[in-house]
Amino acid sequence: MKAISTLTLAMSVFLAGAAQGADEAVTMASLAMHAEAAPQWPRLEMSEDHHLQDGLDAKLENLGLASKAQRGRLAVTLVDVTVPDRPRVASVNAHQMMYAASLPKIAILLGAFQKAHDGEMEMDAETETLLTQMIRRSSNSAATTMLERVGYSYVADILRSDRYELYDEDMNGGLWVGKPYAKKAVWQRDPLYNLSHGATPFEVARFYFLRETGRLVDAKSCARMKEMLGDPAIKHKFVAGLNIHRPGSAIYRKSGTWSTYHADSAIVERDGRRYIAVAMANDPAGGRWLSELIVALDDLIFDPENIAHDRMADDHVRPMVPPPRPPAS
Repeated sequence: MKAISTLTLAMSVFLAGAAQGADEAVTMASLAMHAEAAPQWPRLEMSEDHHLQDGLDAKLENLGLASKAQRGRLAVTLVDVTVPDRPRVASVNAHQMMYAASLPKIAILLGAFQKAHDGEMEMDAETETLLTQMIRRSSNSAATTMLERVGYSYVADILRSDRYELYDEDMNGGLWVGKPYAKKAVWQRDPLYNLSHGATPFEVARFYFLRETGRLVDAKSCARMKEMLGDPAIKHKFVAGLNIHRPGSAIYRKSGTWSTYHADSAIVERDGRRYIAVAMANDPAGGRWLSELIVALDDLIFDPENIAHDRMADDHVRPMVPPPRPPAS
């Protein structure tokens, strides 16, 4: 019966995506097969990779950014998902909660698809247009409309749910949206750091890993969300660095900028390799840092020694140490 249900699910998703083209349909069918056949995906907390971590530390040192990270001005998480059931993680300040500006709009994206899937909201053409504008162009008006339509408490509950674990007080927070992207009152700031729009690089990376493994709502929703994350209209930070130095990269991303705060997050695909990169900075030069950093991270993913570790990950993986809780105020 298990094999029959898996085949049925894959075929239904394939047929649903036929109108979008054969490639998209195959991708959706593959996600459905993975979701059914591999319900126990590895946890990123258990996937820190020695080799990748050493490489990240060296890249930050070479860029002159290691000291910035030591002072808490930069936080980075990198996940090699070329082999998705064997993710390999490297991080610096992975669980540092920072103001993330527009990056947490991805939480509204998830909330909208989840609410539509649950039959509590219609995913009509207008909704899809607003979500696409919110992600690709970072439209604040579209984000505010969708946040109010989905509901503040609904988004917060989704982020804190056991299913997604995208905001976890035991992991020092994570994705948080507690205020509209407009001159309106705050609904609720995050419980740990009092941020209206916050994130940690690790939990943002978890969002993308869940998407890449077909676990954000369902396979069809994952495919549609990735389409919205693609073709970014804003060409700074990660996109600028990759477009100039690594042309031909497929980039699915969401960034954020306000004052000295700079954040970027992306799935990057090129030449058979795929990785998740998330970086957050608090410095006037942070945008430039991220443009340079993404090229270094890309070099690390394509380093021959790293490629050689694709099938040897178990020998280099260790669990991450949980972050300390903030002191009680």
